[in-house]
Amino acid sequence: MPLIFNIQRFSTHDGPGIRTTVFFKGCPLACAWCHNPESQAFEPELMVDEERCTGCGACISACPAGAIVRAGDGSVTTDRSRCTACGACVDACADGLREIAGDQQLPASALARRLLADRMFFERSGGGVTLSGGEVLAQDGAYLEELCRELHNEGVHVAIDTCGQAPWKRIERLLPHVDLWLYDMKALDPDIHARCTGHTNDLILSNLERLAQAGARINVRVPVVHPVNDGIEAMDALVAYVTSRLAGARLSLLPYHATGNGKYRRLGREAHSGFSAPTDEQMERLCQLFIDRGITDVEIGG
Repeated sequence: MPLIFNIQRFSTHDGPGIRTTVFFKGCPLACAWCHNPESQAFEPELMVDEERCTGCGACISACPAGAIVRAGDGSVTTDRSRCTACGACVDACADGLREIAGDQQLPASALARRLLADRMFFERSGGGVTLSGGEVLAQDGAYLEELCRELHNEGVHVAIDTCGQAPWKRIERLLPHVDLWLYDMKALDPDIHARCTGHTNDLILSNLERLAQAGARINVRVPVVHPVNDGIEAMDALVAYVTSRLAGARLSLLPYHATGNGKYRRLGREAHSGFSAPTDEQMERLCQLFIDRGITDVEIGG
């Protein structure tokens, strides 16, 4: 059964209208600029806000694995190689500075019932449910099919936010039950894509083109990251690709942001450096580039 690390209600950035977004844990890619690093691993992980820790030590005695110790300077540290993410220290921390990412599991039918509780907001706003991650398509296929089918049969708009790194059969079985595909395109150049995500984009582009050929409604979402893919040459190549392969797809240009960097620290990891956000003026110029090339269904954000 898939792990869930967040269910976000009243979301307005993951498809049309007011939505409830389910974030599944685990992703085959490892994007260097990922703003949800807690979504990458397929197992639960401990997140600790050590900067705000008062050093009371309650977590030390609570940890059955002996993974939490007091350092020579009096601070409390966690040996993550010994941590089993059992959650005992989370319960012991009176300040709420510890949490387990990926501690929820719900059968598909139970998750559907929980999501349907927000149906009133979906109907009033033209919203629905978005399945995100991590990577949705890396989860159990039968589970996803049951969940999407039940929501779709109830008249709920279903969107899937995906990187596309999955077998086509996994996508094909969901096609009848999904209304919108929010399809991330990290980089068109295969070498850059491999360097920044750990995989080439061969399968990703193949699946995207097959989705377009199947008549699926697609919103291609491009994270614009300096200096990875924000140059005119890279964007010209993207224009040519969208024009020739993805007629009718909506395009969203998403400016990079570093708001997730604090999560790396809470996971005991270092955030990647060297990335920055394009300016508002640059984003406007890139958007206008697509419009000038005849791709008018393009937006900044979304």
